[in-house]
Amino acid sequence: MAKIITISREFGSGGRELGKRLADELGFDYYDREILEQVAKESELDEAYAEKVLDGSFSLGFPVTFGRTFLYTDILQQDATKLLVAEEKIIRSLAKKGNDMVIVGRCADVILRDYKPLNIFVYADMDSKIARCRWRAPKNEALSDKELARKIKQVDTGRARQRKLMTDKDWGEKESYHLCINTTGASIKNLVSCVAEFAKCYFK
Repeated sequence: MAKIITISREFGSGGRELGKRLADELGFDYYDREILEQVAKESELDEAYAEKVLDGSFSLGFPVTFGRTFLYTDILQQDATKLLVAEEKIIRSLAKKGNDMVIVGRCADVILRDYKPLNIFVYADMDSKIARCRWRAPKNEALSDKELARKIKQVDTGRARQRKLMTDKDWGEKESYHLCINTTGASIKNLVSCVAEFAKCYFK
């Protein structure tokens, strides 16, 4: 059976970087946005739209009447169902290939629970997440700390909401993971070798 590591993470905590570095360290395949791209393609939906629907962060950007609200909600629910079905199918097909891999996000820990993956949750305090978001942001982005904090909370709320569709276990609940990593004030690069050793012990 393939060795699978899943990375769940708070927005801005560095979970994506940790997952990529960990995959490189262990020689595992790495999947992140590749899954989203394939889901959008198979569902024949725009990738940016698909990401917002799957992450539960889609918000109405325009005023709607009472009747149109119901219509719009129905469309979102239909698209969400279509995307979730495609997402699960793609993630399972990746696991069936039998290659060792790291998967970031997408509730892969729930979908692949029969494969007994190593499930990691990455988190950090708000100041660290804001700082990391600023470091990765385009130069022309001019969000205040308050606006960034609101964005971070919105994304994390969406991730928690999506997980509720898959399991009764709360997103970020420590009992759902084998390893929880606080990246506050830490260098992701310096953490990787320790996490890799943990993973080797887990799969033994």
